Amino acid sequence: MFSKACEYGIKASIFIAVNSREGRRVNPKEIAEEIDSPQAFTAKILQDLVRANLINSVKGAYGGFEINKNEISKIKLSQIVRAIDGDRIYNGCGLGLHTCDETHPCPVHDKFKLVRKELKDLLENTNLEQLALNIKSGASFLKI
Repeated sequence: MFSKACEYGIKASIFIAVNSREGRRVNPKEIAEEIDSPQAFTAKILQDLVRANLINSVKGAYGGFEINKNEISKIKLSQIVRAIDGDRIYNGCGLGLHTCDETHPCPVHDKFKLVRKELKDLLENTNLEQLALNIKSGASFLKI
C-alpha cells in the first residue's frame, strides 16, 4: 500500500521520535541500520522529511536528526506519508489503473473506497508519540 520509501520514512520517524524523547540525536547510519534500509536511500528520505519540517537536521560533531519533544505528539502519520508519497494513497486506483473514478470504476473501486477511508482515518489519527511509546514499552517493534 505504501511505497518502500514511505515505509522507511515512517520507521525512521518513529526511531527518531523514540530517541528524541530521550534527548538523543541519531545519525543516518544508525537510522539505516535500525530500519534495515540502504544508507543512501535513507539519507534521501530524511531530506524529504526535513524539507516537510517534520524532523530537524543538526550539523556538526554532535549533529544528527531529531524532533523537538513538544512536536512529537503533533506529527501525524498522514504528514509523513504526504511528505514522501504525496496524496496518491488517497486518490489512486486500487488496481493501479490510470482512469478510475465514479463514472469509470475498476472492479474493486467501491470496496477500495472503504479501505482508503479507514486508512486515511488511521493515518490522520495516529501520531508519532503514540508509536514511540509503544516501541519504548516493548508493545511493538521496528526490527525483529
